[in-house]
Amino acid sequence: MESSASAVMPGTPSTRTNYDDQIVKMFFTATVVWGIVGMLVGVIIALQLAWWPANLGLPWTSFGRLRPLHTNAVIFAFAGNVCFLGIYHSMQRLLKTRMWNDTLSRIHFWGWQAIIVSAALTLPLGLTQSKEYAELIWPIDVAITVVWVVFAVNFFATIAIRKVSHLYVAIWFYMSFVITIAVLHIVNSLAIPVTATLSYPLYSGLTDALVQWWYGHNAVGFFLTTPFLGLMYYYLPRAADRPVYSYRLSIIHFWALVFLYIWAGPHHLLYSALPEWAQTLGMVFSIMLLAPSWGGMLNGLLTLRGAWDRVRTDPILKMMVVAVSFYGMSTFEGPMMSIRAVNGLAHYTNWVIGHVHSGALGWVGMISFAILYWLAPRLWNRELAHPKWVDAHFWLATIGIVIYTVAMWAAGLMEGLQWRAINDLGQLANPSFVDITARLQPFLWLRLLGGTMYLVGVIMMGINFWQTIRGPGKPSETAPATAAA
Repeated sequence: MESSASAVMPGTPSTRTNYDDQIVKMFFTATVVWGIVGMLVGVIIALQLAWWPANLGLPWTSFGRLRPLHTNAVIFAFAGNVCFLGIYHSMQRLLKTRMWNDTLSRIHFWGWQAIIVSAALTLPLGLTQSKEYAELIWPIDVAITVVWVVFAVNFFATIAIRKVSHLYVAIWFYMSFVITIAVLHIVNSLAIPVTATLSYPLYSGLTDALVQWWYGHNAVGFFLTTPFLGLMYYYLPRAADRPVYSYRLSIIHFWALVFLYIWAGPHHLLYSALPEWAQTLGMVFSIMLLAPSWGGMLNGLLTLRGAWDRVRTDPILKMMVVAVSFYGMSTFEGPMMSIRAVNGLAHYTNWVIGHVHSGALGWVGMISFAILYWLAPRLWNRELAHPKWVDAHFWLATIGIVIYTVAMWAAGLMEGLQWRAINDLGQLANPSFVDITARLQPFLWLRLLGGTMYLVGVIMMGINFWQTIRGPGKPSETAPATAAA
């Protein structure tokens, strides 16, 4: 443990400041609502894969329409609102100042929710640009840009009026989120409008593919990784009541991660028409990402030194430990899957689905739940209505993730190996794609089971928060002492 800035708990108050917690409550509520909706849609499409009649024979309820609705809901609605609530809450405390402009905060909130509703209306209707994680039609893309500029102005203006000189490392991760997502979104969304709902991308062919996966991979890196690492560096020390293990390592983690991550996108285009040097570049930078990723994971886990006895009894800390562990596992698996030999076996199989969801459910989901449970008593100054449900949620989510990811890993390996299998004549041993797909059936049912368990935990969380906020509940013993922290 270092005796520099890491020896001070992030957010420890020196003077009491009138923070804007109403905006935090608004994003909190939106997070829970969209989390339930997005994961419910995920369970529905998992059922559709295992049992095709669940598509209902209707175009707007088919897997092809609901799948982008699921990804947009869990990434930009659930995870996005988590990022915003955590940033608005922690940023004010780290900078010892209220947000620069309350009106801009409200425009950001309502604008972002309107974008989510627009996505929920247009995607089932088949209005899409057909670009992964960027399906929304051009008018919504313009709205995203406007709302993001509003957020960015408020964000950087708040930094400008801060009452402390030092910028804690979490703020650096937040800044990378705000700046890089703006660049990614604008560059990837450049298009020529034709009608109110139709546009043609500015790029074509291989260039379009490269720009898309430069965007797609870095959307994961700078929307689902860097802001959540910033949240980890604030909320993990707060929940554990321990300083960050190594502040110096957290700075190295930040700069190494943001420099390396931006170049890793081409590993999605291995064995394509992309020039081999570009494919190799993406692979090499992906492998190098192991170092900063695991540095951050170890920094998070070692922050718990002296608090491991509490992990056995505190479900919030247990969620954080599982989240950081899944961050480490998924950031090991990703670079391994970018190696050509491994990619040739794994790509286009359910192994990729297992990898994505181990990071999404294990890292993003679990750290989000932990933050929500830690914040609720402090925001509303009352104890949770059902404290024991938090532990039940932890086990439902953890077991659900394991069932889901292991089933998808096994399914992916089976697919990849059977696609490659050669008989004695040197011919494909399994020439029928349909036969191999049919063998996925038991794995798809296991996927549905794991996802349903995860969803049940989220619904329990929503009920718990609803009854905490609306019920008579008794005041929290911890909230008054930490209200300004």
